[in-house]
Amino acid sequence: MTDNVHDARAVLGARLRELRVTAGLTNRKLAQLAGWHESKVSKIEFARIKPSDGDIRAYCGHCDAADQLPDLLATLHDIDVAYLEWRKILGTGVRRRQQKSLRLEATAAVIRDYQPQIVPGLLQTAEYAAAKLKRGIEFHQVPDDVEEAVAKRMERQRVLYQRDHLFHFVIAEQALRTTVGDDEVMEGQLDRLSSLIGMPRVTIGIVPATAEALVVSTNFVMFDNRLVMVEGTAAELTITQPREIAVYGRAFDLLARQAVTGKRARELIGRIVRDRSRS
Repeated sequence: MTDNVHDARAVLGARLRELRVTAGLTNRKLAQLAGWHESKVSKIEFARIKPSDGDIRAYCGHCDAADQLPDLLATLHDIDVAYLEWRKILGTGVRRRQQKSLRLEATAAVIRDYQPQIVPGLLQTAEYAAAKLKRGIEFHQVPDDVEEAVAKRMERQRVLYQRDHLFHFVIAEQALRTTVGDDEVMEGQLDRLSSLIGMPRVTIGIVPATAEALVVSTNFVMFDNRLVMVEGTAAELTITQPREIAVYGRAFDLLARQAVTGKRARELIGRIVRDRSRS
């Protein structure tokens, strides 16, 4: 079990302990009410064992905290699947991860995507995608299936033209200045991005580099208000807890308000292109 999973269980245990203490119940009393051995309460609260759905329901029922049940169950169900190391996800190559993205995007009515370092996958050119995926394959030392992965990423982009979907992309200016591939790849990518501005059902915002750091965040993608995906260096994080999703929603809204769109976004891209040509 990774430290991250243990930490998540510890946080859940602390929340359950808080419910019990707030309800004025001792370990022994809760165990008696639930029909458990007395030691089970401390084992759950200090992350020595994983609670079951029934255990969570018992806590909420005996601690008069029924309103906490949905969020606690979501936390429990998410613990062992939320943190997945890239070595496991990409064990057979990077195409598999593209297929997962395709399924998530197909089932979401509204997708909000924040990227501080790279252009979002749904907006990438094939050349940009190939360069980025190639570096990912090298870094994670996984099988090279870059051609298949690029084809799948391009297939994903069909969702942009489906009428039952809405997209809001917020991209940090630095993502457009960071070189992926070479100058030719970047020129094509920036031209592609500029051409997509104003596309129906798609909003593209760029946060200027001089904007105040009101919220500091890694990349994340929100699928409706039910799931958030975060890509870390070593692993991918899946978030389904409503309270955490709400935090990401507030962060996205704040970043979106700082972003320039439409004509101003095209002008910013133009300046980036000119700066690159002069360097």
